[in-house]
Amino acid sequence: MSKETRDDILGFFVKATNKHDFSLDITLNVKGAIVSGTTISAQEYFAELSEAFEDGNDISKKISEQLLHASEGAESSTDESANFIHLKHTRVYCGDSKSTPSKGKILWRGKLSDIDGFFLGKIAESPSSDQ
Repeated sequence: MSKETRDDILGFFVKATNKHDFSLDITLNVKGAIVSGTTISAQEYFAELSEAFEDGNDISKKISEQLLHASEGAESSTDESANFIHLKHTRVYCGDSKSTPSKGKILWRGKLSDIDGFFLGKIAESPSSDQ
């Protein structure tokens, strides 16, 4: 059995984001991919994700309600542990120079125990990469 390990410093950043409206630009190494974005709280993640479903059909609206409920639960949570990191304005790089996705408002959620390393700051997109 492998024991899940995670970086305590990264966990500290996530707890600060979840509890104190703190955010920072960060780039993560995740199983060979590079993920770059800005940290957001679990509450903000679920609230923004909920908005993506609120104008759809009945099933979509039900999903939106459940995500909004998860957001409210994250806000009122007293759990001091952090298992996931949430990012907005996210870009994912997998071995080439262009990010995936390259356009749109991208939210990302990752398991802290799957992150191999990180550095503070985001990878800037070059102007020619949007062509």
